[in-house]
Amino acid sequence: MLNLIGIIVAFIVVIYLIRKKYNFGLSLIFGSFIVVIFTLPEIDLIKIPIAFGKALIYDYDNQVFDFQTIELAILLTLIFILAKSMQETGAIKKMIKSLRSIFYKGGTLGIIPAVYGLMPVPGGALFSAPLIDKEGEKYKLNQSQKNFLNVWFRHIWFPIFPVSSAMMLIISSDFANIDIYELIVANFPAFITFIIIGLTFLKFYIKKIPSPTTTPKKEYSGLIYLLPPIIPIIIYIIFFSTFTVIGIENLKDFQRGIFIVGVVFSIFSLYFLVKIDWKKYYEIIKRSLSLNLAYAIIGIMVFRQMIEVSEANELIATMIGGLPFHPIFIVIIVPLIMGLITGYNFGAIALSYFLIEPFFEYTGLNIVGFASLIFISSLVGYLISPIHLCNVVSSDYLKTDTTRMYKMYVPAVIWLLIVQTSIIVLFYR
Repeated sequence: MLNLIGIIVAFIVVIYLIRKKYNFGLSLIFGSFIVVIFTLPEIDLIKIPIAFGKALIYDYDNQVFDFQTIELAILLTLIFILAKSMQETGAIKKMIKSLRSIFYKGGTLGIIPAVYGLMPVPGGALFSAPLIDKEGEKYKLNQSQKNFLNVWFRHIWFPIFPVSSAMMLIISSDFANIDIYELIVANFPAFITFIIIGLTFLKFYIKKIPSPTTTPKKEYSGLIYLLPPIIPIIIYIIFFSTFTVIGIENLKDFQRGIFIVGVVFSIFSLYFLVKIDWKKYYEIIKRSLSLNLAYAIIGIMVFRQMIEVSEANELIATMIGGLPFHPIFIVIIVPLIMGLITGYNFGAIALSYFLIEPFFEYTGLNIVGFASLIFISSLVGYLISPIHLCNVVSSDYLKTDTTRMYKMYVPAVIWLLIVQTSIIVLFYR
């Protein structure tokens, strides 16, 4: 029970430190120490350095080096450089001008993060944050409203995005063992609801802004600056297609490396698009270099590993399973809590699936409906988690914090879960 208390205390402290504007990564590391202190009486001491090593570079259990943390730190640092470079070179301003002429009634506030949401990388909300910041000023949005729209619209594709690691995991033979397109069809109501909820909030935020009396002239030249953030997607698709043809599986093992290459190409492509002096561009890149996101990655990975060592996640799932609730409620709540705690959709599915699999036969659902509820519930928990990287990077850029979005998040995700659960219960029995 001490490990569970430790998790609760750690989350309270971490959220408090974030609200006080302390470094996010260091706040999580401090929270990790709290988890460790409460867990010490219940685990072998050697598990702590093993977990710490696994979080950074070495998986002791499998006796292999794991560079995930380093790769993510590099990737997010490069994304931040690209985002800041697009802002300082004026590329963002030109892109917004074109998008505004096409979607001139506030539509850019949804279109921009949705376009960038096609890039399935951790912390990808950083791409759209600078654009939302600028565009949101026109409609007098506060920073928390900008933050919500940025993160929400970025994730509208997740229920139906076929190349996400979370979707690949849950359809695999060790989990639901279903066809990916069956899951996409089952998740489609959530996708539509995602859009409707986002548009409802967007309409509410900009309702006091008068519509333009004349339709602005269409301006397409700035759309060329969509290319830099899209390049990594193109490169990913090329690699994905090539690997599929030659029979290489486990593309997720190469995913981060592919996107690192893609973002590097994007940074160079921006230089040629803006036609700027190389020395000036180099100075912009140097000014854009920040280690805050690298610290955040390290903090998240360490915190996650300490939670796993504490085994508090399993205790939480066991406690919920013993409650007198309908099995469908348990199928929803366990992945949601795992997503909330880990801030990781893939991890939430991996941790929760086998814990709630015994409830499958009592839900009255078929396997596709069962998998869909797990997927959407874990997605909801991950979406609103304070350690979800998109929340972290977007909040950091917009100078606000995730906790200020919960008055928007809570009603939004409740409606999302109600709609998706209702559809699944009606049509997937």
